[in-house]
Amino acid sequence: MMKLPNYVTFFFCFILYNASAQYDPSKIFVTDFYTHSATTIRSASGKPSSGYWQNKADYKVKASFDVETRLLKGEVAIDYTNNSPDILQALWLQLDQNIANTDSRSNKLQNPDNAPDNSKGYTISRLRILKNERWQEIPFIVDGTRMQIRLNDFINPNETVKLSIDYSYRLQTKSSGGRSGYMNIDDGAIFEFSYWYPRMCVYDDYNGWNTLPFIGGGEMYLDYGTIDYEVTVPSNQVVVGAGTLINGDDILNNKTLKRLNEASQSDKTVFIRNANELNTPVTKKTTGTTTWHFKMENTRDVAWAMSTAYIWDAAKINLPKGGAALAQSVYPVASTKDNKAWARCTEMLKASVEEFSSKWFVYPYDVATCVAGPVGGMEYPGLAFNSWKAEPYDMFLLASHEIGHTWFPMIVGSDERRHPFMDEGFNTFIDIYAHDDFNNGEFAPKRDGEYAEGGGNPADEIIKVIEDCKDGPTLMTPADDMDYKHVHPLAYFKSAFGLVLLRDVILGPDKFDYAFRQYVHNWAFKHPKPEDFFRSIDNGSGEDLTWFWQGWYHHNWQLDQAISNVVYVKEDESNGANITVTNNQQMVMPILVKVEESNGKTHEFKVPVEIWKFGKEAQFHVNSTSKIKSIIIDEKHQLPDIDRSNNEWYAKK
Repeated sequence: MMKLPNYVTFFFCFILYNASAQYDPSKIFVTDFYTHSATTIRSASGKPSSGYWQNKADYKVKASFDVETRLLKGEVAIDYTNNSPDILQALWLQLDQNIANTDSRSNKLQNPDNAPDNSKGYTISRLRILKNERWQEIPFIVDGTRMQIRLNDFINPNETVKLSIDYSYRLQTKSSGGRSGYMNIDDGAIFEFSYWYPRMCVYDDYNGWNTLPFIGGGEMYLDYGTIDYEVTVPSNQVVVGAGTLINGDDILNNKTLKRLNEASQSDKTVFIRNANELNTPVTKKTTGTTTWHFKMENTRDVAWAMSTAYIWDAAKINLPKGGAALAQSVYPVASTKDNKAWARCTEMLKASVEEFSSKWFVYPYDVATCVAGPVGGMEYPGLAFNSWKAEPYDMFLLASHEIGHTWFPMIVGSDERRHPFMDEGFNTFIDIYAHDDFNNGEFAPKRDGEYAEGGGNPADEIIKVIEDCKDGPTLMTPADDMDYKHVHPLAYFKSAFGLVLLRDVILGPDKFDYAFRQYVHNWAFKHPKPEDFFRSIDNGSGEDLTWFWQGWYHHNWQLDQAISNVVYVKEDESNGANITVTNNQQMVMPILVKVEESNGKTHEFKVPVEIWKFGKEAQFHVNSTSKIKSIIIDEKHQLPDIDRSNNEWYAKK
């Protein structure tokens, strides 16, 4: 091979670099963008089709908890219905408590040489299956946070199998990957329980069994069903759980029942148990144990919490068409001191549920609950664990965001392990408007994350996110496949800001809201994939947005629109002017233009994004009649333009 002189090599590489940096319309305006063919299961319009199916998992859990040993013992009975067209030769379950074991994938990634230690996580003492009306024990294989049951008698389509599992685990200060745990506080310990029973993995039409191990970043992907659960605990505990308390009349004392009834009819927060009553049980029994019985229908999961230290308050949630639910919060006295804002949590929770119900989809459960405790912020259907020490702004952010997850992904049941942008980003997006609307914008605008520390414009702040990730993960990257430092900037911030761009710039509120509501209603209590969302917005808005999905979601391409030329037609300003804008990067957006003439007249208009299909130079006409004083692109900073120095043009004096 002939060796080139150094200066020739440099020149050749410079040409190649410049060529690769040029804008290429064919990369973003992709003709065959959608890779998953429409089927009888998922339609080309983004809706579930006539043959859509998903399996069903119903649970009955009976558990007890020993506050001294922190041992939870339980038995879960699972009715698993195979609605798929496939014969199932095995079953897979999630054992997410096992993330604490040394043989979990999470720990092996950090220290594969650790000595075996299974003292943390689940102990499965017995697993049975119902055959021929008889319970029979069946072998199983535990692999970290997953369990496989290899069946001798396969499960046919439209068949239901019944399982029974006896299990136990010891609650750690941080359990289930930090999503539950306990803490000691002045008036007693607070215990929070999540991922607290073995749960079925999802079998779907995309991946078959979804058996990604629980590593910690990716959260949940679960089927829907009815979860009926009982927890037996000391009678001095206040217990709150996802769903409806079935036996409240049987176990709660008259004072507690009276106050709950008052709260269910009150727009103002009502104390169910105040700070002066912490030594008085809310139950009829004052000694021994009490069993609290909850039930939740059409849900992916349930969580619960308990403490002797809880203040408990509640208020009525007003839902559309005369519906109602109950907002309730439980928190210790310490959560009301030193600017801590838990005394307002129910007010914030109520307002958020009402907001999301009126704008997107009506809240489907009887109760919404916020729990103060050691977990900083974690969501479950109808219930959230939030930091006990939250101050006013963070209190609203947590109350709104965590209950907002009831919509994404608890109602619209996306796969959090693979597609975190579909729950964190969509939820962050609806939070933006909740911040604007609550109490005349008391906590607006919504600002969170490292990129918001300067309090600047989100369109400018997102530039740093895109720059940091330009050669790294994208919105399509699973949470566990990226450095955790990128999860919040991408899955929360970039995803949410992308929807803001769609709503405020690209489509407009009317088109976007209609399409987004259609998506939510069509996929409520089902399992959408990213392409289902993309197709839904395309079809609901009537626009081909594949360029946006390609550039914003599949890539971290940057945007730089520059005014490069202004020419009067036939050199006469009375004939108007032709403006040329150059696209210096690979991302495209509509061109937002403001033109000011010397006669004082202004023109504000939007050039459709399709103008970029023809190359990096876009030329359009403005109907000016006098000399142009100035031209500004994106004056309001709505677009993430990386170089605003070339966004303005001024006439020479």
